[in-house]
This record gives sequence, C-alpha cells and structure tokens, in this order.
Amino acid sequence: MISKQRIEKIKKKYNDIFVILEDYDKTHKLPFQRKRLDITLSLRIIKILTELSKKTGKPVSRIIEEMVSKVA
Repeated sequence: MISKQRIEKIKKKYNDIFVILEDYDKTHKLPFQRKRLDITLSLRIIKILTELSKKTGKPVSRIIEEMVSKVA
C-alpha cells in the first residue's frame, strides 16, 4: 500500500498531467490535439509566413502556434 505522503508527492510532481486527464474525462479532448481551421490572412502575412517556413523548416501552422503561445 502506498503511503499518503507518497501519494501527495506524486500528485504534486505530476499535477499538470492529472489536470489534463481530468479535463479529458470531461471533454474527451486533449489540449495538444490539433484541429484544422480556416482563416483569412493578407497576402503580405502569407508571404512572411511562407518565407519563415522555408528558413526554419517548420510548417506555417506551427509557426503561428508558437507566435500565438508567446502572446497568450
């Protein structure tokens, strides 16, 4: 049997995972799942994103995700 102290230590260490799993039980969606979305961008922004994609080797969607996560 695991002691209460050990359980609390595990809960504290892996709290973020427990929160994700609890949310998954409610929504059946994981926060790192991806979903396709149609958006409208100016041609200038599309050109910038395409150039960044070529320079970094990352897909445009990943570049947008990284930029948005920095702001949020």
